[in-house]
Amino acid sequence: MTEIELPPAACDTFPKLLERNRKLRPGRPAIREKNFGIWQTHNWGQVAEEVRDLAAGLFSLGVKRGDKVAIVGDNRPRLYWTMTALQALGAIPVPLYQDSVAEEMAYVVEHAEARFAVVEDQEQVDKLLEIKARCPLLEQIVYDEPRGLRHYTQAFLHHFDALQAEGRDFNKGHPDFYETEIARCHGDDPAVILYTSGTTGKPKGVILSFDNVVKTAANGVKLEKLTDREESMAYLPMAWIGDHIFSYGQSYVAGFCVACPESSATVMQDLRELGPTYFFAPPRIFENILTTVMVRMEDAGWIKRRMFRYFMALAKRCGSRILDGKPVGPGDRLLYALGRVLVYGPLINTLGFTRIRLAYTAGEAIGPDIFDFYRSLGVNLKQLYGSTEASVFITIQPDGEIEADTVGKPAIDVEIRIADSGEVMFRSPGVFVEYFKNPEATAQTKTPDGWVYTGDAGFFDDKGHLKIIDRAKDVGRLNDGGLFAPKYVENKLKFFPDIKEAVAFGHERAFCAAFVNIDLAAVGSWAERNNVSYGSYQELAANPKVIATIKGHIEQVNRDLAVDPQLASCQIRRFLVLHKELDADDGELTRTRKVRRGFIADRYQELIEALYSDAPTAYTETEVTFEDGRKGVIKADLQIIDLDVAPVAPPLRKAS
Repeated sequence: MTEIELPPAACDTFPKLLERNRKLRPGRPAIREKNFGIWQTHNWGQVAEEVRDLAAGLFSLGVKRGDKVAIVGDNRPRLYWTMTALQALGAIPVPLYQDSVAEEMAYVVEHAEARFAVVEDQEQVDKLLEIKARCPLLEQIVYDEPRGLRHYTQAFLHHFDALQAEGRDFNKGHPDFYETEIARCHGDDPAVILYTSGTTGKPKGVILSFDNVVKTAANGVKLEKLTDREESMAYLPMAWIGDHIFSYGQSYVAGFCVACPESSATVMQDLRELGPTYFFAPPRIFENILTTVMVRMEDAGWIKRRMFRYFMALAKRCGSRILDGKPVGPGDRLLYALGRVLVYGPLINTLGFTRIRLAYTAGEAIGPDIFDFYRSLGVNLKQLYGSTEASVFITIQPDGEIEADTVGKPAIDVEIRIADSGEVMFRSPGVFVEYFKNPEATAQTKTPDGWVYTGDAGFFDDKGHLKIIDRAKDVGRLNDGGLFAPKYVENKLKFFPDIKEAVAFGHERAFCAAFVNIDLAAVGSWAERNNVSYGSYQELAANPKVIATIKGHIEQVNRDLAVDPQLASCQIRRFLVLHKELDADDGELTRTRKVRRGFIADRYQELIEALYSDAPTAYTETEVTFEDGRKGVIKADLQIIDLDVAPVAPPLRKAS
């Protein structure tokens, strides 16, 4: 595959990169959008014209250099163009999570001092109208989709088309305006403010410069030999650093095409139609896909089920080795080739993974069994380790050196060291500028010489690969001194399709215990096959047969943990199945679907105490938020299940 020529140092901002792509590859596809079931494609030449007119329109609206502008909505070409247009003017885009409730949105809009907002549709407009009185700096709102907004008469509301039309008129009278503005921007200027997920408190605004994002994106392109022929899908929140690098940064650097799905509900269908070559997803997405596969196989006939199980056992044994080019016996190779025709090929085609040349997962640890499942099918899935403060890339797994329990070696131009406390630290071109209006947090996270504390505990193995144990603050000890690594245990539990989420407890306790959320799709499918009637999630979660199934899964995890003397202390002795799904709207998860441990520990304190008592049941009343914003209360008597721990394997003796 021919490598592309990376942009010169002079192309140090995204508007300049866009101009480079316009000149180098004007007719090549830059971005697609599925609308009314049809893929609409815009080439680099068209995108450059759209951005040029939009920048002039925003300037006419009053956007000035240094202004912060909120961007809210699903992945849409016009919202990505808005980021580039703002950056051309020296303004700073502030993407927000589109599923944020008004209260969460108000905090970011007010904290970021946003004067303008560009949003997708009526839903986002309504949320901004609700909070506008609390955000006095917010002056103007631009919206893309006019449906439902016909009778909104506020003078500060503007349709995207009208704004661009005004920009076109402005450019006719000022033909040099756009070029002059982008020439004023440089690599060390602020490019974007991305707010952290807020797992431990209020989100922090991470300021990233153009140099941070462009240099890091370019290093990733260089390492993986990405070209302008790649196709990727933009479906993750625009407010997340992962989307900002993979759907925006690397696309502009390499000149490849990004596709926006029709809606969040059609992502998997659109993925199958698109067939990307380059794909990124957090572990939760891969877990959900695996759950769907397993549910469908349970619904299949017995012949298909037996064939699937046989060939998946074969793939587990040799699939990853074949993918990495390692030696495999001729018999297994022949059977694997047959499996590719009968099982693996049709399966990855159904998932939309047939053309994938490179796939990443990051954001949190992925369960080793889930990771191995995809690689055994022939999908080149790799783990990387990163953060918003690093502009994503800290480590990447090199080709041929893929291990389920490591996150790879330092990325290009990245230095890593392990602090005396065991915390991972890094220094790189991607190191963030600062936390917006939070010098204390900046000083706590970033040293004067540019080293950043990640908050993760880890170490290097004998091959030079970084292993992340858990969040440094979450790794603890049981009362007997045994190691407690909650995320490791939770990932083992979530491999089972019936378990959607798990929260483990044990630090400074006598033993490890857990909350479990069932997966409604997987367990609901089982209920239908077995004529088990239920009226709600709560009723299904309390079904004795469901609880017995979950118990069996946890006992299997205990047996797996017992094999590793270091982690054997993490075996679960008591658990309960929660009466509700953990929900971001209830504050239990972040908008990136990470568990907020401290919040859950406070909210369900009485359930945790019950787990560490002799009580067979626990009563709880929990306030919940419905989709329309109304509040309600769920009451439940939860059954607490006791488990036996598996015998611990004796440590291996060294040969004398």
